[in-house]
Amino acid sequence: MSLRLALLLALAPAVAVAQAAPRPASVPDIDAPELARTGAYAAGVSRQIIALHDRLDPLASLVAGHEVHGDRVLHLRIWYPAHAAAGAVAVTYQASLVGDQGQPDATFTVPGIAYADAPPAGEHFPVIVLSHGYGNDPVMLSWLAENLATKGYVVVAPEHRDPPNWDRAKAPAGLLSRPLDINGTLTAIHAGMLGKLVDADRLGLIGYSYGGYGVLAAAGARLDPASPAVALLPKDLVAQYAGSGARADNLIAQGVRAVVAISPAGGSWSVWGADGVGLAGIKAPLLVITGSNDRTVGYEKGPAATFAQAIHADRHMLVFAGAGHDIGTGPPPAEMHQRLWDLDWFADPVWRKDRVNAIATHFITAFLDQRLKGDAAKAAYFAVPAEVSDHPGWTDPATDYAAVSQGGSNPTWKGFIRNHQDGLILRHLPAQ
Repeated sequence: MSLRLALLLALAPAVAVAQAAPRPASVPDIDAPELARTGAYAAGVSRQIIALHDRLDPLASLVAGHEVHGDRVLHLRIWYPAHAAAGAVAVTYQASLVGDQGQPDATFTVPGIAYADAPPAGEHFPVIVLSHGYGNDPVMLSWLAENLATKGYVVVAPEHRDPPNWDRAKAPAGLLSRPLDINGTLTAIHAGMLGKLVDADRLGLIGYSYGGYGVLAAAGARLDPASPAVALLPKDLVAQYAGSGARADNLIAQGVRAVVAISPAGGSWSVWGADGVGLAGIKAPLLVITGSNDRTVGYEKGPAATFAQAIHADRHMLVFAGAGHDIGTGPPPAEMHQRLWDLDWFADPVWRKDRVNAIATHFITAFLDQRLKGDAAKAAYFAVPAEVSDHPGWTDPATDYAAVSQGGSNPTWKGFIRNHQDGLILRHLPAQ
């Protein structure tokens, strides 16, 4: 370096480079399909606790080897349409995940757009129960919950508090605790926990991974007592809660009008029976969202089989070609980039995560608006010209670089930006 250059650098004023705040995952990027955008409301968020007395304790029963009852305390996160007070500051969520065996837990933060305990913006909104993945936290699904709240939905997410995911001997307890937690949450809602804020007759379920299993079970899918996974439960529980057992109906919620299962577990474990006969109990419209390269719950024997075998539901399946299991979580928080174990809770090796979230939000919005709000026009977003989205061409003469397909004669999927829809598959099967 020359002496002159060194003097110039030394005398130059320091320039502060502003670091942009991270964009909350509930706010889609510029390339998102149109229904991913946030709605007209602000989002509020609150927390409540409910106590379920003398309920079956699946984990204690598994450990004891026989049926055990006790009290169950559920912590709930609730997102809802709200009014934002002047000067209010949106929340930053904090949560943690259990580390791999022998490793410390990973604590992380997620920026949000919701306002804590903000005044509600109306009454009688449709209500969604949202079930997170095994060992996860509802915060990991705030990308969807906040977005739906701005569109006029109340989203209630129980914290299931699973055993450590490396303690696999305890995992079978979730086969019963997940649908029981979902039903316990619904019992509190029907008992007036949220008052006039919700219209409990317009009820939907959304679940990711083990939560996807949970919402399928709560929607009417029945466990097969001959399944090796189910047989890991104590025999008296299998006899009571699987198949046509006397208490099997205790796992099933009433009045469900829409079900979204993201990367749902269960199918590859044969919990519904070798031919998936248990899935025939689902009658509500169903949207399955999956990656074609899911190494956790599989694809052909997992979500794809669930889609095929839920024969009494009108159903769609959205596939992210090449994506893995973690399509249900938000983008990786900054704190989760130090260990691959932590990163892999959030990141997909192939797909940009905010892109996955935006596309999923687009279709979930269309599905829920149609089924819970009676918006028949949203069916057009599922009327794609071809199951595979790649290279459909663009016949619209518009010259706008960011033109959005309006469907109809245009082969590009409705609502997608020109040249921004590759890598997707969308299938439909009617109810039998």
